[in-house]
Amino acid sequence: MRTFKLQVQITVDGYMGGPNGEMDWTTFPWTDDIEAYTTALGESVDLIVLGRKLAEGFIPAWAAGPEGEDQESIDWMNNTPKVVISDSLTESPWDNATVAGGDLAETVHRLKSEPGGDIITYGGSTLASNLIAKDLLDELHLFVNPVAIGAGLPVFPDVGGPRHLRLVNAQSFDCGITVLHYQPKRSD
Repeated sequence: MRTFKLQVQITVDGYMGGPNGEMDWTTFPWTDDIEAYTTALGESVDLIVLGRKLAEGFIPAWAAGPEGEDQESIDWMNNTPKVVISDSLTESPWDNATVAGGDLAETVHRLKSEPGGDIITYGGSTLASNLIAKDLLDELHLFVNPVAIGAGLPVFPDVGGPRHLRLVNAQSFDCGITVLHYQPKRSD
């Protein structure tokens, strides 16, 4: 079974974005140590899952070769197949991306049961919150930026009670971000 990972930027007070999805609080530029972490995180990954709203900006931005990104990262982002979770799209307008709609849990279980390496999602507040609420993720890599914004799009939605996690690793980086790597505690 493939491992499904979440990599997401968050604030110290637990938001993925401001009230309107603003990301102006994120810490940049990243330092070599955090770049090495993200590279290692992606080494086993051969599928990226995105929500439609994130895909609309994410896929074209990487296709254009964002300034300041190394060519190896650009190539990896562009060449790694993507699945866009959407009930409003019927086909993908992007190269190397397919669309999956319908029941989120069924889609994720199908993707995880297919042969291949690990799967990663970079968020998108609706998708990430739904994945967390439905307990579909195997690893959470929370990139905690040293800022509090007071209100916004929460990482952890109303999950109907406590959601217990096991801390695998906590690592701080020279740019000021601390990554908290968690796995859900499951009673299977």
